[in-house]
Amino acid sequence: MPASTVAKTRKRPRRTQPALQAGVQRYRFTPDQFEQLARLGLFDQQRVELIAGEIVQMPPIGPEHGSTVDQTMQSLGRRLPAKPYYLRVQNPLRLGDSEPVPDVAIVPGKPSDYRTHHPTTALLVIEIADTSLEYDRTEKMSLYAAAGIPEYWIVNLVERCVEVYREPVSPAVGTAFNARYRSLRYYGLDEVVSPLFEPTLEVPVRALLEGEE
Repeated sequence: MPASTVAKTRKRPRRTQPALQAGVQRYRFTPDQFEQLARLGLFDQQRVELIAGEIVQMPPIGPEHGSTVDQTMQSLGRRLPAKPYYLRVQNPLRLGDSEPVPDVAIVPGKPSDYRTHHPTTALLVIEIADTSLEYDRTEKMSLYAAAGIPEYWIVNLVERCVEVYREPVSPAVGTAFNARYRSLRYYGLDEVVSPLFEPTLEVPVRALLEGEE
């Protein structure tokens, strides 16, 4: 045999293909679980909402936003007649598997009716919108429509108007919760808005956006 020998080639072990990973699944909380987490202090100093089982962190409330919440509360509060409904400010609603916290809501009944549970509906929901405007126009709009809330207002700090949504309808393809409002009207600073639940009530848009004496 020749002095040089042919080196034997070593066979590489065959690589096995990794198993396909199962699709990532999100854990969805129930409203009761969400409230339990809040009681445990997990959300201290945070603005969070439960939307379709997911915990959503909301942006901080800026000075203009906070001031407009107060102005809206005062403007509505001084005009609401003594009837079986009342005004709630930045308190939750329980809408199916969601627990949004609208800036203002008019709900049926009296405060003592909700000592053990949050309201499951509202006559009117109002969101004050600046940085959250697009979210309020899409996700929140569809959520409230899906819950059958008859009327939804956005006090629009960006464009200085009030957007009034009415007549919830479903299905609505392409929306977050398969629902939307059929009617949308924009009210300017010099106009007044009358809510459906109390048509004789006139709320000046300027009072909501700029306050009143």
